[in-house]
Amino acid sequence: MSRLWNLTEFGFHADRVNHYETLFTVGNGYLGTRGSFEEGHPDSIAATLVNGVYDHADGMLVPELANFPNWIPFAITVDGTPFKVVTSTTDLMKPPEGVIFGYERTLDLKEGILRRAVLFRAASGNVVRVIFERFASLSDVHVMAQRVIITAVDGAPEIAIRAGVHGNSMNATALHWNDDVQVISTDEEIGIGATTRQSGYSMGVAARLTGPHPATASATGLILDLETRFSLEQEQTVTFDKLVGIFSSRDTDENPLDAARAKALRASEIGYDALRAAHVAEWAKYWDTADIVIEGDDECQLAIRFTTYHVLIASPRHDENVSVPAKTLSGFGYKGHVFWDTELFTLPLTTLTHPSIARNLLMYRYHRLEGARHKAKANGYEGAMYPWESTDTGEETTPQWSDVQPDGSRIRIWTGDNEQHISTDITYAIQQYWRFTGDDDFYTRYGAEIVLDTAVFWGSRAEEKNGRYELSQQIGPDEYHENIDNSVFVNRMVVWHLSTALNALSWLRAHAPADAARLTSQLDLTEARLAKWQDIIQRMYIPFDAEKGIHVQFPGFFDMEFIPVPKYQPRVTSVQAILSHARSIQTQVIKQADVVMLMALLGESVGAPGGADVKTVMRNNWDTYFPRCDHGSSLSPAMHAWVAARLGLLDEAYDQFHHAAHIDLADNKGNVRDGIHAAACGGVWQAVVFGFAGLHIADNGALALDARLPAHWRQISFSVNYRGEIKRFTVTNPR
Repeated sequence: MSRLWNLTEFGFHADRVNHYETLFTVGNGYLGTRGSFEEGHPDSIAATLVNGVYDHADGMLVPELANFPNWIPFAITVDGTPFKVVTSTTDLMKPPEGVIFGYERTLDLKEGILRRAVLFRAASGNVVRVIFERFASLSDVHVMAQRVIITAVDGAPEIAIRAGVHGNSMNATALHWNDDVQVISTDEEIGIGATTRQSGYSMGVAARLTGPHPATASATGLILDLETRFSLEQEQTVTFDKLVGIFSSRDTDENPLDAARAKALRASEIGYDALRAAHVAEWAKYWDTADIVIEGDDECQLAIRFTTYHVLIASPRHDENVSVPAKTLSGFGYKGHVFWDTELFTLPLTTLTHPSIARNLLMYRYHRLEGARHKAKANGYEGAMYPWESTDTGEETTPQWSDVQPDGSRIRIWTGDNEQHISTDITYAIQQYWRFTGDDDFYTRYGAEIVLDTAVFWGSRAEEKNGRYELSQQIGPDEYHENIDNSVFVNRMVVWHLSTALNALSWLRAHAPADAARLTSQLDLTEARLAKWQDIIQRMYIPFDAEKGIHVQFPGFFDMEFIPVPKYQPRVTSVQAILSHARSIQTQVIKQADVVMLMALLGESVGAPGGADVKTVMRNNWDTYFPRCDHGSSLSPAMHAWVAARLGLLDEAYDQFHHAAHIDLADNKGNVRDGIHAAACGGVWQAVVFGFAGLHIADNGALALDARLPAHWRQISFSVNYRGEIKRFTVTNPR
């Protein structure tokens, strides 16, 4: 049913302009364009973000994605009355020049097409229906297409249109572009080319307009338009197509503006309908394996297609030097930086459904190994230590201080210094990719080097003291507690990492001896170093309370102030925001899944020191930490859903899943205006496949299920690309 594929805004919501701009982003892995109105809006945050085009502007603490020229402007006047929706939230009481009688906007998730239909009456009394349609081509990522259909519903109006490429949005957040801008403005085409100030990337955006009436060009500074005027008879319809090409110097050796002009010309020759058909056909290929069908829950069916859509439009198809920003390409949140969100949350979806995309994402990390080595050396360690936040260079780009707080202070940000588990998160993603794809070529040439060199880092980072190995000054997933000693998440995952590295080297020696010899020499994998890894594995301190039968998040955690998190309801913010940063870090309030995240990643192999029953320990862990978690991060609910499902706590699992699936749709964090929560989107997919369906690789190497579905779900179906073969699963609820 189409309604299970269509996200619809029925009636204009003036108070949610930026929210819907984010939700209705169109993209193709190369770029993302927010769902801003073609005619503009005073409250709009218009943006087209091209993956990898970062710039470190003067006065900014860290680099960010640079905003490209706005390719969607399409202004319409009807008998001299400007076509527009309510001007702003502050103008609701003012009499409009024209009247909106009907408004509906729909994002077709299946086809990747955004449509908006508006019934508009001009001051003259004439009524028109305007339909806008746009897409960022999935079949040719350098093409964007826009169609505008105008119908005279009542009367014979005079229409004027201006279809533009506007450069005034390029510097929405900072001055990223040099002043020597190239401008193309003829009656056939318009275009803008520019170069970033610090990073030196060049870009070009060019557009052509096709329709029944000839256009003339106009240019005012960087506001370029193609204009035309015409009359409509009653019930007459007219259609205009604007076809756009876009390039950066990252993806072409020629002048990007020249490449964009050539692409726009070729697109106009092919025509909108053919471009649209190719785009839709390409989407069908991606949905064939990425779609999850839920029978018995229409609300969550639409939600999981929405979250999957946003992972797919942010994931690079043809570029192994970019990744998925934490806020995708749908907004300026986190300045377009890449975190662990990619490897542990969004990448698994592509690993299991479109492994070529997952390989690109992992190659992004491989190409930035030098940056990780620089960071390790700068901090006095060996090997490769990946940055907490990454951009195009691979160097650490985490700001050291927050933005100014309401009281004028700034908060020190320690994640770039001490949230070091990201090196293991990347290794986990590599191992998962290799196990599910069997891509030995990637592993021997690239993946194993990351696994081993990050292990070298941990071997130099672990501290031998108190008759054991410890890790001081760490930040685990629970970022409320900074610079702690012996995070159980970090310590246990380092044991897993070093064990994995030793197994990787053994496998290489047996199956790829030349690569084993190369990496042994290159990374100085001496017998003494390997012996130390084994010693760390055996003697790493894993905080555990044998009496309570739980893993201890870190020593001293339970000495802190206990806050009854479940009692802080209803709330629309984190408990930390209620308590203040200074107080919350001295409490047992947890930001997101930490010990629970450890159980999600390792399952029963998380272990239970002292011979305790691991199933009992895992349930004890849940009962201890779930009530203390305020889910201050969007990453948290999906991981809790996954673990709760495996523990058989299906009511709790569904509640957490529903929350995760609607974080953006319902704006549960109140910040969707800044962009989609990529990790939450990827986590939702994992909660279904790894959690409710219980997908895993059995001891015999075959895929197996251990399904535990919510009571009202009749059935789920999904597909997995396992070692080059598509496996399709359907799970029926026995209840």
